[in-house]
Amino acid sequence: MMISLLAWAAGALYAVTLWAILHSCRRGPFGPADRVTLARAVLTGVVTALVVDGSAVAALTATAAVALALDWVDGQVARRTGTVSSFGARFDMETDAFLVLVLSVHVATSLGWWVPLIGAMRYAFVAASWSLPWLRGSLPPSFARKTVAAIQGIVLAAAGSGAIARPVAAAAVAAALGALLWSFGRDVRWLWHDARDARDGDARGTVAEELPEKVPAS
Repeated sequence: MMISLLAWAAGALYAVTLWAILHSCRRGPFGPADRVTLARAVLTGVVTALVVDGSAVAALTATAAVALALDWVDGQVARRTGTVSSFGARFDMETDAFLVLVLSVHVATSLGWWVPLIGAMRYAFVAASWSLPWLRGSLPPSFARKTVAAIQGIVLAAAGSGAIARPVAAAAVAAALGALLWSFGRDVRWLWHDARDARDGDARGTVAEELPEKVPAS
């Protein structure tokens, strides 16, 4: 299989960027789960190069499928070895997000401009949090959120494989986008109410502190 010079350049740029980010963020050696996530990140770089090349659809689909399958493996390894960490969780999440972005760009070539909305949503959320600090709050664990996130990559990989009729692929990707909008909307609503409740609690505390103490009657 021969890929274009542009695809090689994209893969090299991805590799250099990945190394720079890990070098600046990682403290200490990689744990077992981190190594699995690193393998997924490398496979994501291969998918990126193949998307830029645009010709090896079968290889792209197979590589993406392995990367998506390993998404389940790294979590299991982290829990079973007791090596769960904030770095590992963030590394896993960002690898997922970029793989979905690249796959959405690939599928857009056959289904239209709207498909990359799936891949861009995570980055739009992060950008919005720069000016809206309440979006940086902590969300409670959610099985629904994890399920919706997992569905995105699976649906995009299937739709981009060429093995599904275009109308069916379009319907599946549209449904995945709808589910993602619902999930993000629900989380944004929760963060907004949580921030509002925190502000109200602070305001009540401030008022209570400012009220004069009652002087007992003599």
